[in-house]
Amino acid sequence: MRKGQAIIGIDIGTTSTKSVAFGMDGEMLGSFSVEYPLLRDRPGWAEQEPDAILEAVLESVRGAIGARGLDGSGVAALGMSSAMHSLIAVDAGGRPLTRSITWADGRSEGEARRIRASGEGPGVYRRTGTPIHPMSPLPKLIWLRENRPDVWSETAKFVSIKEYVAFRLFGEWVVDHAIASATGLLDLEALDWDEEALRIAGIDRERLSALRPATYRLQGMDVALAGRMGLRRDTPFFLGGSDGALANVGVGAIGPGEMAVTIGTSAAVRMMTDRPLTDERQRTFCYHVADTAYVIGGATNNGGIALQWIREAFFGADAKTEEVLEAASRVAAGADGLLFLPYLTGERAPIYTSEARGTYFGAHLGHKREHFARAGLEGVMLAIASVAGALRDLAGEAREVRASGGFARSPLWKQMLADALGKEVQVPKVTEASALASAALAMQGLGELGNWREVKAWIPIAERLEPNARNAERYRELLAIHEELRGRLSGSFAAITEFQRKHAEG
Repeated sequence: MRKGQAIIGIDIGTTSTKSVAFGMDGEMLGSFSVEYPLLRDRPGWAEQEPDAILEAVLESVRGAIGARGLDGSGVAALGMSSAMHSLIAVDAGGRPLTRSITWADGRSEGEARRIRASGEGPGVYRRTGTPIHPMSPLPKLIWLRENRPDVWSETAKFVSIKEYVAFRLFGEWVVDHAIASATGLLDLEALDWDEEALRIAGIDRERLSALRPATYRLQGMDVALAGRMGLRRDTPFFLGGSDGALANVGVGAIGPGEMAVTIGTSAAVRMMTDRPLTDERQRTFCYHVADTAYVIGGATNNGGIALQWIREAFFGADAKTEEVLEAASRVAAGADGLLFLPYLTGERAPIYTSEARGTYFGAHLGHKREHFARAGLEGVMLAIASVAGALRDLAGEAREVRASGGFARSPLWKQMLADALGKEVQVPKVTEASALASAALAMQGLGELGNWREVKAWIPIAERLEPNARNAERYRELLAIHEELRGRLSGSFAAITEFQRKHAEG
C-alpha cells in the first residue's frame, strides 16, 4: 500500500453515523458525523428511516474524506460497524416495507415473554447467545408475522440496517457473523442459522442474508453512490462487525480478563473469550467478534440518556449539562441515601424487560435537586456494576478495566465508575473505538495488517483513575439495595407499564 493512503471506518450508530479516516498506523486523520432522529410514533416503538441512514453513510464518508483535504483516490478501503438488533423487511426489489426497527423498540415484549414461558427460550439463548428480549430480531419477527400479515407475505428478506446499506451500495445480500449473532437466530458454535430459532420465528434461511466473515470484501459499487461519496467504484468495502464487539477491539480490551465499559446514550460492559460462553441465569449476551473471538457481557439501555433526562426534568430544558454535573459534585457519594433505578427506557442486562421503569427510592425532605442529580448519575453506575457482577460470575474477576464513550468528558462520572466498580479505570486515548476497529479489519482484509488484534499497539492510555475506598464501600452497600429493590419491583414494573399504556392518550 502506498504511503499516504487512508482507511475509513464507518460506525452506524443509534443517533448518528460517523465516518473516520485513519492512517495506516491508526492515526486519526479526519472524521465527519451525520445525525438522524429516532422515531417514536407510538409508545414503546423506536424506529428509523433506512434511507435516511443510507444518506448519512454517504454524507459522512464524503465529509471524512474532505475533513483534512484527503482525496477519494487515496482511500484504500472502508470497513463497517453498526448497531445491533435492527430489523427491516424488504421486498424482492430490496425496497423497505418497514422502517428499521431498532434495538430500543419494545413492541415485541409480549412475544419475548411467550418465548421465555414456552420453555424454548433457554435453549435458544444457549445456542445463540442472544437473551430473549424485545431488542432481539427473533421476537420482532414474531410480532411482524402476527400483527402485519400484509408485510409478512410480501417480504423477500429480513435484514439489518448494515445489510440494507451494503445491498444499496453493492447489490448483494450478505451479513457478517457479528451482526448475525445478535439476531437470536445464529448458532454460535456452528456459525450458521439455527434451525429451531428459524422455526420459532416462522421463516426459512432463504429470507435471510448469506453469512460472511468480518473480512469479507465487497467491491463494484453503484456508480452514482460511489460518486456521491467521492470514491472510486472499485474501492473495496469490508463487512466488519457490530459496534459493541468492535468497541472492545478499539479500546484494546481483547485479552483474558480485560473488561471494556462503554457509556454513551446507552452503556455496556464486555469481555472477550475464545469460545461461546453463556450464563445459566441468562443475564449476559455472547456474540461473535471475528475469527475465533467472542464477546460476552451486557448492555444497559440507560447511560447518557439518563443524564439528559435529569438535566431537563430537574434543571430545565435550557440548562447546561455542566450545571447538572457541578450540582451533583456538591453531594457526597450515596446522595444521602437517595437511590435511583435508571430504567427510563426499560432495561436489557441483567433483567431484560422493556417494562422496567425509572424509580427514585429513599427520598426525604432533606433531598434537593442536587441529590436527585447525584443519585441519577450513581444509578447508571450501579446498573453498570450490576452487569459487571454478572460477568464476574461467568468469566471471573476482571484484571483490567478500560472505559470509553461520551461520559469520559466528565471527571465526576469517570471517578464514579472507578468507585462503583472498586477498580482502577483506564481511559484509552481513542475517541472512535468502533470505527478504529472496523478500519483495522479492513486493513487485515487488504493484507496490510496481520491480525486485527495488533490494533492494541495503537491505543495508549490517556488517564488512570483509582477508586476512592470510602466511596467504593458506600457503593457496595447501595448495589446490594439496588439489586434487591429491582427484584422486589418486577411485578410492579409490569403493572405500571400497563397503566401507562392504558392511559397514554389521557
